[in-house]
Amino acid sequence: MGDNDQVSHWNAPVAAAPVHAEVLVPGSKSLTNRALVLAALADSPSRLGGTLRSRDTDLMIGALTALGARVEGPSGPLAPDDTELVITPGALRGADVECGLAGTVMRFVPPVAALATGTSTFDGDPAARVRPQATVLDALRALGAEIVGDSLPFSVTGTGALRGGRVEMDASASSQFVSGLLLSAARFDEGLELVHVGRSPVPSGPHIEMTLEMLRESGVEVVRPDPSSWRVTAGTISAVDRVVEPDLSNATPFLAAAAVTGGTVRVPHWPESTTQPGDAIRGILRDMGASVSLEGADGSGHGTLVVVGPPRLSPVDLDLSAIGELTPTVAALCAVADGPSRLTGIAHLRGHETDRLAALAAELGAVGCGVTELDDGLEITPGPLRGAPWRAYADHRMATAGAIIGLVAQGVEVDDIESTSKTMPGFTRMWADMLAGRG
Repeated sequence: MGDNDQVSHWNAPVAAAPVHAEVLVPGSKSLTNRALVLAALADSPSRLGGTLRSRDTDLMIGALTALGARVEGPSGPLAPDDTELVITPGALRGADVECGLAGTVMRFVPPVAALATGTSTFDGDPAARVRPQATVLDALRALGAEIVGDSLPFSVTGTGALRGGRVEMDASASSQFVSGLLLSAARFDEGLELVHVGRSPVPSGPHIEMTLEMLRESGVEVVRPDPSSWRVTAGTISAVDRVVEPDLSNATPFLAAAAVTGGTVRVPHWPESTTQPGDAIRGILRDMGASVSLEGADGSGHGTLVVVGPPRLSPVDLDLSAIGELTPTVAALCAVADGPSRLTGIAHLRGHETDRLAALAAELGAVGCGVTELDDGLEITPGPLRGAPWRAYADHRMATAGAIIGLVAQGVEVDDIESTSKTMPGFTRMWADMLAGRG
């Protein structure tokens, strides 16, 4: 199900020389979709600037519009390329919600639907139907929602309000289970006291910090009594006009291009301080021997990130538990390093768009690496890289990892480059512009 079923093969271009380019990166998907949910639940209209327009964010806009919000462009009806949005909250009603393969829609929108009047049905792409979902649905049942089903497709029937209160859940599989409940919790009659009871910590901690910061900006009273619990006080979600930062995780394949080719890539508007986990790429690239600097950061809040690749990349031993979404990019970098690397803390990636650990092991193995799949990660031993088909598994980050490998291995053919439209429409054009030195 969905509008992205067409598979498009793409011969990943080889870098004939070190890459030298400036790359303008679109807005953050994570920030955009959180901002959209908060705006749809706010007490008055909000204006968002710099938003990402991609499959995932358009699915979120479609879901919230179906449920009763109005989303417009700066001068009226929404156009496909509008990145400035005006969101006007409305009475929430039952609707059909298309999730595609967007985890944020699957996990953030059901609590909104539980506040609506009527029944909402949720479905998505075939691959989305196997993604973990029961955790957030069971939590909503415990908070008073009427739900049929434990994974896509499922339905949520609301009465216009939700009791809320205390709930325990095991969020070891995804931080989105936590964020999804927190974003709507101020609208629950009793607010929310959420306790994580899993044996493993909640992964991707920076994404939860992003949610908490945006809630506080929206006037929501939220506290974290300890690392495994959160408390949200019932109340109003205030409208906030926001400007969305560039998507730092989407910037990482371009920065990796500098690292693997010994070139230089510059990314403007990089924030000096951010909750985006993609910012961690700076330290990772330094660990691997690249030169990394933030130029022009003069108190304005942002600068230009400059990455200069080394003659050879150093291997690394990294715990990526907080920044798992960077794993495909980092694994591609490790494939070009001058020794074996070990990436751990990422067992939860088996429940992402695909089983990313198995996918990376298979595809890196096919192009010549030695890869051992661990209980919670990967060991990657570089070998002479060769061309081979590269399967994307309908996963945007797997597709961009194939593009990185293709820079240094002739004959890498990515089987579904259109999967990048999930978070980065126009990726192949941006990649070609980078290789041509166009900003």
